[in-house]
Amino acid sequence: MSIIRPRNIPARALSALTAAGVHPLLARLYAARGVPDASGLDLSLQTLLPPAALTGARDAARLLADAIEAGARMVIVADYDCDGATACAVGVRALRAFGANVHYLVPDRIALGYGLTPPMVDIAARLQPDVLITVDNGIASIDGVAAARARGMSTVITDHHLPGATLPEADVIVNPNQPGCDFPSKALAGVGVMFYVMLALRAELRERGAFAAGREPNLADLLDLVALGTVADVVKLDRNNRILVAQGLQRMRAGRMQPGIRALFAVSRRDAARANAFDLGFALGPRLNAAGRLADMSLGIECLVTDDDTRALALARELDRLNHERREIETDMREAAQRALDTFDADDRAGITLFEPDWHPGVVGLVAGRIREKLHRPTIAFAHGQDGELKGSGRSIPGLHLKDALELVTRRAPGIVLRFGGHAMAAGLSIHADKLPDFRAAFEEIAASLLSPADLERRIDTDGKLDAADITLDAARLLEREVWGQGFPAPVFDNVFRVERQRILKDRHLKLELALGSAHFNAIRFDCAERAPDILHAAYRLDINEYKGVSTVQLMLEHFEAV
Repeated sequence: MSIIRPRNIPARALSALTAAGVHPLLARLYAARGVPDASGLDLSLQTLLPPAALTGARDAARLLADAIEAGARMVIVADYDCDGATACAVGVRALRAFGANVHYLVPDRIALGYGLTPPMVDIAARLQPDVLITVDNGIASIDGVAAARARGMSTVITDHHLPGATLPEADVIVNPNQPGCDFPSKALAGVGVMFYVMLALRAELRERGAFAAGREPNLADLLDLVALGTVADVVKLDRNNRILVAQGLQRMRAGRMQPGIRALFAVSRRDAARANAFDLGFALGPRLNAAGRLADMSLGIECLVTDDDTRALALARELDRLNHERREIETDMREAAQRALDTFDADDRAGITLFEPDWHPGVVGLVAGRIREKLHRPTIAFAHGQDGELKGSGRSIPGLHLKDALELVTRRAPGIVLRFGGHAMAAGLSIHADKLPDFRAAFEEIAASLLSPADLERRIDTDGKLDAADITLDAARLLEREVWGQGFPAPVFDNVFRVERQRILKDRHLKLELALGSAHFNAIRFDCAERAPDILHAAYRLDINEYKGVSTVQLMLEHFEAV
């Protein structure tokens, strides 16, 4: 069951924003999202939290500055998602601009798994590094760091994932979520952490007189990468992250971006001059992630670090091809998941665990996310791994912290889960293949104990009703240029409409003409093959439909129900 629920709009904040000259519609939206006054809308770089406030950033800067001065060889160990790829690209580009000798490696998702493992250290050793730097991983790499230290390598961990009870014995750890770190923004993505380390390193090199007059690298040129990784990793867009994203989008719209970012816009047929967070999360990000899911994320990183426009476009086209392949695989897996779900009543379950022998391990997270969206239940999907293991990826709902839930599974049913890690809303894990029934039972039991009946009801928070006169192309364009995302959600409105016409497109999508009073609007609901009632209460987003050079406002339906 779904409940449409308008957000509360604090009157004092609304009044303060309106009095400051903020557009009335934006004032209403910002007030509902906790912005108290116009000062909270200042997303200039001057308001960014200082690097010195991030525990370990200065220590990392000193170690890396010493390494640069000594001509030491550095190797970045990246992750195989968009956040890890952009974090690696930020590190490579910045360190090379500082004169460092730097290379990078990405673990094979299937053969080596996640993070800085001892086998990954063995591979890195072939490059004879003096310093290993992790990006978007490493906080759980206790054995990997020990292996690196045994080989005489210094280790710098840059990560944002939640730490376990024991930290690796690295030379430096930079992670806003590590114990003792008072950095106000705990929501930095991996690319954000690496960007902060590079800011601290530039400050350290500046103090050492490393830059001749006018030759200091401008790290703001990397904010397109920071914005992409931050949005794609679906971290909370607190004010600090919104600054990073807003500044990156501003540069993209002005045409100031890496060749690889420009190429990704081109192959995804998105207009960089109108770049928005949706483009990053649903067009560019998935194309980079496709490399990590199906092939080698080195493809994505090379696209982001090359300065050759021709090479960037060729790599982006390959990423686009992989993304099409990923979509086909995901569609087949979703259909298999739906067939499995048809055999039981999901309403009777607080948690869902799925497995099919032929599922691709790189795509199970996407399937888990789709099923979670459809059924509003925490979902974990498994595929075959190596050595008799199953590799799983999970997505959760508000009310259940997925990483904490998996930790409870390991405590109450030891011997099932081999490894796990992640966040509140997403996590990855490995289990013994023959323990799947035991895991399914334990996970469902723990989910049932942690989730209330109210948690299992889908709540669709909206920004209330719009008058027909306010549903305009200008309003859609106004909203398109703002920064929306996790924790600062894109506006969703709700109204009661008359259905004038409707038809099913490609057996999958519902196309409608809706009436609000005397006004008529085109609308669409994707992945919905059911007919709508004559009168419906719909939750919707304003969207811009482009057809043969003509732009019109379109309603993207998130949910509807009969009145």
